[in-house]
Amino acid sequence: MSAQKTSARRTKPVSAVGAFIGFVGFSALAGLLVTIGVTPAIAVAGVTTTSTIGVFESLPEYIELGDLPQRNEVLAYQGGKPVHLATVYDQNRQELKYDQISDNLKNAAIDGEDKRFWDHGGVDMTSLVRAGVGTVAGGGLGDSGGGSTLTMQLVRNIKMQQALELPTPEERLKAYNEATKVSVSRKLEEMKLAIGLAKKYPKKDILTGYLNIAFFGDQTYGVQAAAQHYYGKNATDLTPAEGASILAIVQSPNTRNLSDPKFYDANVARRDVILKSMYAQKHIDKKQFDEAIASKPADYVHLTDPTQGCKAAAGNGSQFFCDYAVQIVKEMSQLGATQKQRDAAWRNGGYTIQTTLNLDLNNAQKDLINQYAPNTEARFKLGGVLNSVEADTGRVLTMVQNKNYNQLAACGSEGADPNACAPATDTGLNLSVDKQYGGGEGFQTGSTFKPFTLLNWLQNGHGLQEIVNGTPRTFSSFTQCKTPISAAYPVRNDAPGEGGNMTVENATYRSINNSYVQMAQKLDFCDIRDTAESLGVHLAQPRATSTEYADDMSKKTTTDVRTNPSFVLGTNYIAPLTMAAAYAGIANKGTFCRPIAIDNITNADGKSLGGQPKECTQAVDPEVTATAIYALKKVLTIGTAVNGRTPDGMDEFAKTGTTDDADQLWLVGATTKVATAAWLGNIEGKQSLRAVYGPNGQYASSRTALWRQAQTVANTQYPGGQFETPSAAAIRGNSITVPNVAGQSPDAARATLASAGLTYVDGGVQSGGGTAGTVSSTSPAAGLQLSKGSSVTVYTTDGSQASIPDVGGKKVDDAKSTLSGAGFTNVAIAGDYERGNGKNECTVAAVDPGAGTATAKSTGVTLKLFGDKDGKAPKDCR
Repeated sequence: MSAQKTSARRTKPVSAVGAFIGFVGFSALAGLLVTIGVTPAIAVAGVTTTSTIGVFESLPEYIELGDLPQRNEVLAYQGGKPVHLATVYDQNRQELKYDQISDNLKNAAIDGEDKRFWDHGGVDMTSLVRAGVGTVAGGGLGDSGGGSTLTMQLVRNIKMQQALELPTPEERLKAYNEATKVSVSRKLEEMKLAIGLAKKYPKKDILTGYLNIAFFGDQTYGVQAAAQHYYGKNATDLTPAEGASILAIVQSPNTRNLSDPKFYDANVARRDVILKSMYAQKHIDKKQFDEAIASKPADYVHLTDPTQGCKAAAGNGSQFFCDYAVQIVKEMSQLGATQKQRDAAWRNGGYTIQTTLNLDLNNAQKDLINQYAPNTEARFKLGGVLNSVEADTGRVLTMVQNKNYNQLAACGSEGADPNACAPATDTGLNLSVDKQYGGGEGFQTGSTFKPFTLLNWLQNGHGLQEIVNGTPRTFSSFTQCKTPISAAYPVRNDAPGEGGNMTVENATYRSINNSYVQMAQKLDFCDIRDTAESLGVHLAQPRATSTEYADDMSKKTTTDVRTNPSFVLGTNYIAPLTMAAAYAGIANKGTFCRPIAIDNITNADGKSLGGQPKECTQAVDPEVTATAIYALKKVLTIGTAVNGRTPDGMDEFAKTGTTDDADQLWLVGATTKVATAAWLGNIEGKQSLRAVYGPNGQYASSRTALWRQAQTVANTQYPGGQFETPSAAAIRGNSITVPNVAGQSPDAARATLASAGLTYVDGGVQSGGGTAGTVSSTSPAAGLQLSKGSSVTVYTTDGSQASIPDVGGKKVDDAKSTLSGAGFTNVAIAGDYERGNGKNECTVAAVDPGAGTATAKSTGVTLKLFGDKDGKAPKDCR
């Protein structure tokens, strides 16, 4: 329900009969009020018991002025010290005391809305009669003006404010409509409550309450906020024209406010009526009146952005964090046991909120994200985010994105006001966080999800040196929650030509998809998911728990990671802050700390209420994380983010992530102290970032430099240490070394492999040397490491090949005999000779093919001999 509808009037045509009934209704009401004693003299003294008083008995007697929302001060850190970040109200309002409000404002309110304010008891009989006459003349019920006193208008505004404070949109809309509907019953209730207010509160309090609560259009409440917004000055000292212009807004805040020159004429028309009344009541003299009437809004309107709220947050790009922090505060138990109590406490205000934001780092990272993901990119909707989280606490240090903070609907979007909408450079969507906190559905993480599979791989005793097959292929069987499942899942790698057998360590820093899916085959999907969730990973937007609830998200939903064959490669939609916090947990020796945005809350009395509790749990064994980090460090040196290490020499690890369409790009990494997530991608659409270039070259290739510079900034204030070096046993895990079965019979090789815990696979006969029918080779080769139960393909030889023996220096006959013994019988002597030394005539100088060459036994072998000193043929060599 938009609060901008607060005082908008609607006129409705009525029939003559209806008008007469309305007049009779008002006349009867006036008579009733006279009967019960509502006159200036006795309105605050009580009522007389008559038969007509029963009309009022079912209505409440009093309404409280209550406390209007007060300021809440939000702080960040700069230079290590608390500094102002934002002043936040539940509404754009700053409450003033009576003496702080300009006399011109007070007079404009009374002279323009309720001339007998100081004399009547909350209800003005003269105004009621005039309203009734106006109704007969053809206006809507009470629309002739003057029927509602300032006290009655205050009642209406209080009820509208109460409506806006209800917990659900449905309740708010119903109560708001009830508070603003045009009816005799509503008018009657306003009158009785106004009488109650007049009995309970001094006139000055009522006038002050009205001026502080009224809505003045353009998301502005109260005269102080209005004066600051429209004039760039306080409401303490306003000219008659300025005061009258502000009060001219209240009857129609959507069409008479001063936010746009198109509303000026309507404002001036009402302003001048008020000025004439102020002059008639001798609150301004002739000179002041003439000057005010002659003035134009353009002369005194100086539209100023609000100085309160997260939109006005200090620093560079801190507005989204401010918005996130405020939402977190409203959930904290320090403000109340129930959400209703917490909402009321926040509205009442008076709190000082110390957040975790480091303005120095945030400012620098905002400059970086603007540089690498300019919000002026017009070819597609480009988004960019940097988030840094303190590893051992979970404190959110930075939260920046390339779009500017603007809660207006995007221009061109459904329902957007073309006169008040957010340009393409702006958004109200916080790209860093979950939907619950103003974010969207998150983004597919690509291979930045692989470390969770790696961790689970190590948790199950596997090692980094185990061999996995990275060749593109279709996978068909997996395990999910201890249940075998079948699913045809064709997997391709990111780049053509990647594949073959490789170690898990190699597959990690090269980010080979098929290798990781094979690893997942040896694990359980549910275990991989549980490892990720132990580090805080969850969906940014809740999903239905089953197709039964898919069309009604108000029913059973979950943020649990969705498991399927592709989830291993990062197909779930997750917020950048979540990924930064998860990597912070890996960096923190497997101890995950939930993100914290609030260090402390101080209430209006100066009492410290504490901050968000530090919630840290040992999610993964420290030895496991140390081993994973050992492999992930190479991503920044020889892997997919080569040259990604910061120039300060800090010990760091990271992982890249790229979706299938290259429409989302990630690099998430950490030191022992701070984790940083960098994301560049499509907010909407599927534009490949490998196909477009930005100010720093291809968008896809620029992420490494973006992350390196962002982490460098964090390292200046939060220098990290060295990660633990894993033991050789941890790196090896429980892997099995492939035994050497070359030369064995197939049966013997099968038995050898079985005793080692490996599975024999017949690779068939290949051309080779050795004894026909014996093992020639295996894949993976002897000496490499495999998981228990892994398959080893065994190849046998047909005996058709042999290696050329070394016959250099031998006599011809001896050489031939050696070659014949090796199976080579087709031997020839070259026609030319090498120069001899007089002692080596007729011995072998060279052999072709060369010694050691494996070739078919039928291959012809040529011997080149030494001759005499001139290289000529000696006698009797053959």
